[in-house]
Amino acid sequence: MIRFHFPPVLEDSIKYMEQAMRNGETCGDYSFSLKCREWLQENMGVVDAYLVTSGTDALELAAMCTVEPGDEVIVPSFTFVTSASSFVRQGAKAVFVDIRPDTMNIDENLIEDAITDKTKVICPVHYAGVGAEMDKIMEIAKKYNLKVVEDAAQGVYSQYKGQNLGAIGDIGCYSFHETKNYSMGEGGATLFRDDAALGDEGERRRESGTNRRRYIRGELDKYTWEFLGSSFLPSDILAANLYPQLLIAGEINDNRNHYWNMYAEQLADLEKEGLIELQKIPESCTRFNAHMFYFKMKDIDQRTEFIRYMMEDKKIKVMSHYIPLHDTNGGRKYGRFHGEDKWTTKESERLVRMPLYYNMGDDTVELIVEAVKEFYKK
Repeated sequence: MIRFHFPPVLEDSIKYMEQAMRNGETCGDYSFSLKCREWLQENMGVVDAYLVTSGTDALELAAMCTVEPGDEVIVPSFTFVTSASSFVRQGAKAVFVDIRPDTMNIDENLIEDAITDKTKVICPVHYAGVGAEMDKIMEIAKKYNLKVVEDAAQGVYSQYKGQNLGAIGDIGCYSFHETKNYSMGEGGATLFRDDAALGDEGERRRESGTNRRRYIRGELDKYTWEFLGSSFLPSDILAANLYPQLLIAGEINDNRNHYWNMYAEQLADLEKEGLIELQKIPESCTRFNAHMFYFKMKDIDQRTEFIRYMMEDKKIKVMSHYIPLHDTNGGRKYGRFHGEDKWTTKESERLVRMPLYYNMGDDTVELIVEAVKEFYKK
């Protein structure tokens, strides 16, 4: 079976993880966590960046800093559940709006109509490493005095018009899950763009709602509980795994783009024949991280047949993606869809993702492409 994903495995990661263990630095915020934090702050251009235990926790930390019970957050329905549930956990309601079919991102032109006096946050999701239209989103947020929390779980190292995804809104959320371009196994990060006070609140909520870090730094003479938070610190062993990957982030990015381009070039004939629709990268995506390669098929029936064929006949693991949140029990209970579902359901049912990971090899891509072409020859 050809795997769908495989995390980067670097010799330096193994060496540094052993070093952390031998040094007795196994819990959070030891040397490798701090090195990762410094890299994120410097390379993403933000005032604060904190490693957390998952992309979900990155969003939950952001939600703690931005919403209260009774508030509303505007979010696309085509996304992973925690883009919405992280805010719902804080008592907010999810307001879903339709996506753009070209990028599968939130349709920025539908956001303003969904705003009410309860709206506090816009949460764009940068699907497949392609940025949502952040200029328009930031303009709307400024007009209505809203916070912008970027779900950049798939967007690490991608850029929108020269700006790093996750560092454009007020808060950015990264995932370093095993399936992501840069992996801790399980992990993530919450970034605070330029608001030092908001970043300070994030630090304290990350420390179970206490001022522990400020106390350790000698800034306060008392260690106290201040407000609600949680324990979001990942093990330094996991940070030791991540750090060497960040140091060669450009190399990993180039490697993934190489395979993405192979797919695009070798499947172009199927698109010309009108059999598939390939993923498009807009000009605004000035640096693309090739997080995934997907294409769209005729409909859900053809996709179901294709996935069975690839998995059972060819032993190649391919995947569909999200069931729109507004069409789930949780989505109906904790949110509402604003406007017309013109594209979300229709496009989500056509999308299929191919294997793509660091150092997967040209031969593997060619084998997968040949299997796709054989399906259509049938």
